[in-house]
Amino acid sequence: MSLFKRSNSPNWYCKLHPPGGGKPVQGSTGTTDKAKAQEFHDRLKADLWDQVKLGHKPRFTWNEAVVRFVTDREAAASVETIKVHLRWLGQHLEGMELAAIDRGLVDKLASIMRAEYVMVKTKSGLKAISRKVKPSTVNRVLEVLASVLNAAVDWEWIDRMPKVAMLSEPTKRIRWPTQAQAKLLVAALPKHLAEMALFSLETGLCRSNVTGLQWSQIDLARKMAWIHPDEAKARKAIPVPLPDVAIDVWQRQKSVKRKKEFIDSVFVYRGRPVHQTGTLAWKNVLKKVGISDFRWHYLRHTWASWHVQRGTPLHVLKELGGMRDDGNGERYAHFSADHLAQWVQSVSNDGCNLAVVA
Repeated sequence: MSLFKRSNSPNWYCKLHPPGGGKPVQGSTGTTDKAKAQEFHDRLKADLWDQVKLGHKPRFTWNEAVVRFVTDREAAASVETIKVHLRWLGQHLEGMELAAIDRGLVDKLASIMRAEYVMVKTKSGLKAISRKVKPSTVNRVLEVLASVLNAAVDWEWIDRMPKVAMLSEPTKRIRWPTQAQAKLLVAALPKHLAEMALFSLETGLCRSNVTGLQWSQIDLARKMAWIHPDEAKARKAIPVPLPDVAIDVWQRQKSVKRKKEFIDSVFVYRGRPVHQTGTLAWKNVLKKVGISDFRWHYLRHTWASWHVQRGTPLHVLKELGGMRDDGNGERYAHFSADHLAQWVQSVSNDGCNLAVVA
């Protein structure tokens, strides 16, 4: 019997040699029960015989699909987030045949996620607490599941994929402060956060692009900065024209002391790069200036909203912000309604003489 255990997993593993030779097939059986592991082993052995002797189509497992899926997307900007979602799915799908994943199982997984139990550390040890998961979080995991299954169809590992029904998500408003509120915010922040916030408002760069900015990415003579493709979500280089205010921020940072190993970092605090921005200081300042429910990323929304309000065309905004071609820039379209004014005016001047009767 080719069953064995590994030190890093409670599950049984199996190893089989296909009839007539070839590369051995091995992997997890997906169970800690030895009898069930033996049943898995025997079924896999029969499948291998059918494939070699009868020409049957091989049956692939979720684990095999995940390995290939992640390998194909290793260079994607979101690969680490994908892996987090795959780890959760792996708890429920490990060792399962792809063809066995149907609509009922997908809906069951969504229900489990909605009432997820999370393990937290307490003084007395680990404790399970119930946490209501947002529909948006469930949908992000379901999107990864659907992507794996859709890829399996492309690979011809399965004939079709089940319907993956997304949950209804509430439409979120775009959060952005007024110019006056933004000035109050920047003025009240600690100096290192104030400079970063001001630079974000002037350039529209994401938090990670600002915190990771290097001197080598700025060309003062051309008044330009750039984000490398591997640092951008869309995996495309982003040219960043620098307005005068952003250049002033950049100039002030030159005099800030930094440790030798971080000499190329633009924004530092006590000599080290700044990675955390949503700190207690940030939250306290928001409360002080009267801005509620506002995250650092909303500075980018603010930059985009202000641009559209002053007439920047959407296609220009998308290029300036390095936005993907997925409708991302259209969320700001409602801030620009100047092109509608002529149509409102034409109705009132279309021969209808209206008067208010006292």
